[in-house]
Amino acid sequence: MNLILLGPPGAGKGTQAVGICERYGIPHISTGDILRNEIKQGTELGLAAKRYMDAGDLVPDDVVIGIAVNRIAQPDCEKGWLFDGFPRTIAQAIALDEKVSVDLVINIDVKDEEIVERLSGRRVCKQCGATFHVSAIGDASACSVCGGELIQRADDNAETVRNRLAVYHQQTSPLVEYYRKKGLLGEVKGNGGIEAVFEEICRIIDNAK
Repeated sequence: MNLILLGPPGAGKGTQAVGICERYGIPHISTGDILRNEIKQGTELGLAAKRYMDAGDLVPDDVVIGIAVNRIAQPDCEKGWLFDGFPRTIAQAIALDEKVSVDLVINIDVKDEEIVERLSGRRVCKQCGATFHVSAIGDASACSVCGGELIQRADDNAETVRNRLAVYHQQTSPLVEYYRKKGLLGEVKGNGGIEAVFEEICRIIDNAK
């Protein structure tokens, strides 16, 4: 089954993607990861992407789509795949539709203020990378795993989170309506616990088979 997972930053897409891929035996594909891999391997598409990135420009859709299509042509994608956070724009979605068949798109819906609270309250251990939330640790400044210093990442402050959400709503939110009109959209409320959200996603996938 060919799946796309949508949702705002902080909706828990990465966590859910890991669970989905384990349960259904399909690879979790992040375009950022494959872009870096193509560049590392020095492929034609990778070199094209690197030229834009080195110049500080966005990688054009045709290069991103080419890299994505190359990845899903690999043998481990025979039973399906999961794109996490891709496509990001209507133009990318249309280009992807011309190359491959998408079976189901799952949108994890979380209200903006909850996202701001989730991300602005996140603290990360500088040493081991463990993640915590201030609602659970209060004003603790040391990691309970390794004792390292807990910090707030620069892109987790409330103003930056709101800016990221504004970009998401402008660029990516229209995809929800695009896939709804195609009859491919499954929607999940992302404000429950991780397990509850996961089980609802799996129910939608199983019903779509």
